[in-house]
Amino acid sequence: MAYQNKAMVLGTNYYIGLSLVRGLGKMGVPVVAVNYSKDNEYGQSKYVTEELMVPHYKTHPKELCKALIEYAKKQDEKPVLFQTADAYAQFVDDFHDELKPYFLFPSDQKGLVSDLVDKYTMVEYTDKYGVKTPEMIAADVEDLTNRVEQEIGYPCIIKPKDSATFIRLYRNKVFFINNEKELLEKVARCKKDDVEVFVQRIIPGPETNCYCWEGYLNQESKCTHYTTVQKMRQWPNNFGAATYAKQKWIPECHEICAPFFEQVGYKGFVEVDLKKDENTGDIYVIEANCRYIGFTELLIAIGFNTPFITYREMIGDPLPPKAWDYDTGYSWIHALEDKFARDMYAKTGQMTREEMRQDTQEAGIKVTPIWSKQDPKPAITYTLYSGKKVLRRIKKIFTGKKTS
Repeated sequence: MAYQNKAMVLGTNYYIGLSLVRGLGKMGVPVVAVNYSKDNEYGQSKYVTEELMVPHYKTHPKELCKALIEYAKKQDEKPVLFQTADAYAQFVDDFHDELKPYFLFPSDQKGLVSDLVDKYTMVEYTDKYGVKTPEMIAADVEDLTNRVEQEIGYPCIIKPKDSATFIRLYRNKVFFINNEKELLEKVARCKKDDVEVFVQRIIPGPETNCYCWEGYLNQESKCTHYTTVQKMRQWPNNFGAATYAKQKWIPECHEICAPFFEQVGYKGFVEVDLKKDENTGDIYVIEANCRYIGFTELLIAIGFNTPFITYREMIGDPLPPKAWDYDTGYSWIHALEDKFARDMYAKTGQMTREEMRQDTQEAGIKVTPIWSKQDPKPAITYTLYSGKKVLRRIKKIFTGKKTS
């Protein structure tokens, strides 16, 4: 089938964008790689049919919106818009009404994505529908220390409302807090940097108690495609992104997530991070990702081609519903980041190297996010880019100066 609607992937300078490019391109969809910079372009695969350089989503969002609309006006058919990061999901939500006449994308409620991505406002929805989330307290409340002591306890974590900014500033997804002194120091630091944060209870349990529900909801907000994934290792450890994960069917996660997103009227693909409390057995929703995710390549490998499912429904030719409600034997690993994760697990005594080695060997069919025998150029680009970063860091250590 010759597809006429172009797929515009916002952000192909990360491996999530690369997964979307491949998932769509392999199915014959013309793919436009949309970027603000040519640095580290993972998405420059053989499946890219066109490149579009645009203003930065954060520094010039209005100009970006204008550039996208001007491009769309020149097309014979409406392009289908895809977001590869929280910042792009936020951008599309912010400019929902301006973009909707010119692009195809699932959401039809301005503001819903922003509410669900915001870990604090999401609770207003989860509380309404009886979905459990970890206890949290805004960091700017009066009598913070007493409330944390009484309602959450130590250790706890400080999490941001805007993850991208937090990670850029602090090179971490959360701050781990052991006592009141650390709490006050980290809250003061975030306040100084104008980063809005909250304090959250840690759900006890090992990494393997961390799950992900992956679901696609159609234009009637019915869940038509879904599966679940079990995280095995993360970087940074315990509160980071998955470096090694297995597709594993966990029905309790589906029973929590599918009804919730149907009730709130969500449309499109969503991933939910969950964790099982090792003491009570309760499963808590940690956060929702209203965009495509790190192990998209894993989902595509099992047949759950999330970008193509979206594309087909958006052009009015939806694929039939399907559930991967069984264990497929597939796993996903980001080798470089997993090495960092394994080193720290071994150092802290959470896992032994032998345990991790054996588990990885027995994982079954492995999927990687970057390397592809059929499409090697992105892996070469990534290797060269990573090498340059390492050299810059070495130079900085020896010279004591910042490098460009």
